[in-house]
Amino acid sequence: MSQNGSGKPSSAKQTARSPQGWRQSPAVRWTLMALFVLLFYFSLSPHVIPETYDISEGAVSEKEIKAPFQIRDEKATRQAEEDAAAEIDAIYSIVPLRNETLVEQILYRIEQLNLDDQVTTDNKVAIYRTEIPGKYAAHIDAFVKVNKGNGTYSDSLLVEMETIAKEQQYTIPEETFYKLPQLTSEQLAEMRTVARDIVRKLTGEQLREAETARTQVAELVNASALSNRTEREIVQELARFAIMPNKFLDTDATDEAKALAKQNTQPVVFKEGDVIVKRGQTITPDLYKLLSDSNLLQDKRSYWPQAGLLLLSIMFVVVLFAFLHQSGGLGGFRPKYSNTQLLMLLLIFLINIITIQIIALTQTDAVPYAGYLAPAALGAMLITLLLDMHLAIIASFIFTIMGSIILNPASNSLFDFKYGFFIIVVSLAAVFSIHRASQRSTILKAGIMVSLFGSLSVMAVLMLTEQMERMPFIYSVAFAFASGLLTAILVIGLMPFFEITFGILSALKLVELSNPNHPLLRKLLTETPGTYHHSVMVGNLSEAAAEAIGADGLLCRVGSYYHDIGKTKRPNYFIENQTNIENPHDTIDPKLSKSIIVAHARDGVEMLKAHNIPKPIRDIAEQHHGTTSLKFFYHKAVKQAEEQGIAPAFTEEDFRYPGPKAQSKEAAVVGIADCVEAAVRSLRNPTVEQVEAMIAKIIKSRLDDNQYNECDLTLKELDKIAQSLKESIIGIFHSRIEYPDDAKTKGRID
Repeated sequence: MSQNGSGKPSSAKQTARSPQGWRQSPAVRWTLMALFVLLFYFSLSPHVIPETYDISEGAVSEKEIKAPFQIRDEKATRQAEEDAAAEIDAIYSIVPLRNETLVEQILYRIEQLNLDDQVTTDNKVAIYRTEIPGKYAAHIDAFVKVNKGNGTYSDSLLVEMETIAKEQQYTIPEETFYKLPQLTSEQLAEMRTVARDIVRKLTGEQLREAETARTQVAELVNASALSNRTEREIVQELARFAIMPNKFLDTDATDEAKALAKQNTQPVVFKEGDVIVKRGQTITPDLYKLLSDSNLLQDKRSYWPQAGLLLLSIMFVVVLFAFLHQSGGLGGFRPKYSNTQLLMLLLIFLINIITIQIIALTQTDAVPYAGYLAPAALGAMLITLLLDMHLAIIASFIFTIMGSIILNPASNSLFDFKYGFFIIVVSLAAVFSIHRASQRSTILKAGIMVSLFGSLSVMAVLMLTEQMERMPFIYSVAFAFASGLLTAILVIGLMPFFEITFGILSALKLVELSNPNHPLLRKLLTETPGTYHHSVMVGNLSEAAAEAIGADGLLCRVGSYYHDIGKTKRPNYFIENQTNIENPHDTIDPKLSKSIIVAHARDGVEMLKAHNIPKPIRDIAEQHHGTTSLKFFYHKAVKQAEEQGIAPAFTEEDFRYPGPKAQSKEAAVVGIADCVEAAVRSLRNPTVEQVEAMIAKIIKSRLDDNQYNECDLTLKELDKIAQSLKESIIGIFHSRIEYPDDAKTKGRID
């Protein structure tokens, strides 16, 4: 427990007002963390975790089941693929076998053998009977050997060619072989020309069946120049023999075409929102399997989405609270924000997410761009105004990720880049255009900036990523522009709610309270002009000192304006208001003087409450004196007791302010500035050394008196406060303060 200036423990009242209540409770802080996790989880779960159903195969569905996302119907898709493949006709390829060369080779061989006198006629017949059929097979084998593996024809095509060509091979009648040895070279030359031309003509067409072309041979031979009957008969047989099919089924190409048809078949899907099972419909095995494969059954559902979403929510909270506790451990010492502020932050997140969710409900397939109407910058703007600009930037990234999930109209991806980019642009535009707001109209100006940057971001993304029709493009940009205006309207409407509910003093509210036309300030000016001037001076000093240590300078300035408002009840009892009148304290009992003086803090708080002045300013009015001692009246009372020859029936503790001690840096700074300003005013011709010594003495006196035990001021910060006060006083009282080098020669500064 801290002790007061006399070494005695502080009062129970002071201890009760210590800031170690629920506002700084680690347990409450952890509870708020859990609430943040739950907020993130349940806000996103409808968009990433599908609803599951307790239903069994063969049962009648009691409810209509719609697709929560795009679901592929595997069975219907396979059937569609088979139907597409069945529509593919068999692919045939034409193979140029050049059969005219085969008949030429046979006739050349006959001519060569007929010229050989060493071979008897019977042997020639035997040779013809063996070699001529063999040339057919050799002709096919040679073609296969040349083309196999070079990619011109598939293996399946070459195999079918060999099989069908050999199956349809023509059998030359036996008597033809006996006629061949009788042919002369002149006859064979004439026959070769006719046979070659006939074969070339008949095989130049597509032949799946060779017999079709063979039936035309006799007609063509009879129409030729051959007149000898034997020659015509032999040419007919050899031409029929040389003709073979040239159109073959390409199994590999057919299979590839069927596979490509299957591949190009659009999958059969249930789009998001399509009815999978109607109410009262029987669950067939196929439907049951579809629901099971889609994780829509309770007993078949996957818990990975829940785990992933929980992990994402925890990551959001870790990032958020890591920033919030950058000056202390998580739930540990000196956290940057109180639990009250964290509760307000939670409420801001909730409001912002709700507004985005409401806009998401208006999105349909016909108007997916309605999402651009979401006032996504609402949260960032409120956090900037009520808490901190840097915290608003961190929150903007969280809003971006969540908004790109909530506003995502497509079911085949988790995030929608277009909406994510829009949200981060408008949020940052809101932060940087509102962080120095000094009046309510600034919010509207910031809303216009959000509208402009939001519209530009939408235009850029749509022009880069999509070929949109004219009207959807115009609607998208218009909705984005309207979003900024809607954001400004909501912020203006919500600011008073947060300021009143949480006792938040935003910069806007502080600027309003600093208006000299405020009833209390006008009362202070007209009834106690000396106190008013003193308060203004304290405001100047305290603002600079607070900003030097990173405290709220504007709060110190405005708090200084109101810190002595209680003096308006008895203005003549305070020296700054005693103009051309006697000091009433000279004629009254010191204890009564003490009661009047210390009452101004209590009276001020009551007056501030009556005018609904926010609590932080009331706290400054109540705490700026802490529990300091009114030593002048104490020593006066002691002196009177000694003169009366009686022992004092009181102690120094009876001449102290009731407190409480300063609970915040701002209250402590105002208290120091208040005392320093009064002390400087009492000096006739102060020097820089006197001012510096006086400030050091006042701060040391309060430090020794344990006045800073209940706020988090450090010795380093007290040094900065002293330096700032010295510089400010020198600037304000420039003409009265003597500098060391000039004090002896010039007396006063001009």
